[in-house]
Amino acid sequence: MKEGLAIIIFVVISWAGQAQLPSREVVISFFSEAPLEDIKSESTKGVSAIDTVSDRIYFKVPVRSFEFEKSLMQEHFNENYLESSKYPNAEFSGTIKGPVNFSRDGNYPVTVQGDLTIHNVPKNYTVKGVMKVKGGEITAHAVFPVHIADHRIKIPRLVIKNIAEVVEVTINAIYEPETK
Repeated sequence: MKEGLAIIIFVVISWAGQAQLPSREVVISFFSEAPLEDIKSESTKGVSAIDTVSDRIYFKVPVRSFEFEKSLMQEHFNENYLESSKYPNAEFSGTIKGPVNFSRDGNYPVTVQGDLTIHNVPKNYTVKGVMKVKGGEITAHAVFPVHIADHRIKIPRLVIKNIAEVVEVTINAIYEPETK
């Protein structure tokens, strides 16, 4: 997790002088529903930070950290499709649209707009989600579709019925309360 800590430190330094909240827990998962087989995977190795002044949000996850039910799926995912040795991370950097009062408890529907880079291919996304503030703790939740072709991920014809063209990505993160 040394890399994750370095990313958070980098983000905090980049946003120096502003109110940054690092995550203490990030879970990123995806689900692919295909005619022959559903594929689920999850990573708990991501990092994230929110700047509560500028409403910027950042996520980074090592591609190899996604775990699958079957080891062969994990191998194909890393070697054939995401080429994780060449493109080791997926990243998102964006802006939270919609009013969130980070100092007041409540559920805040938000739209987040920014670039998701997978397979070294950035694509702009607009994602609806919810941010919840309770006792200074902030949680973020979003579910959105990712078209794998948009990130130049190629699926061989031989297995095209095993892998969906669109995968459902779910993000859950918990951020440290601000200390005064």
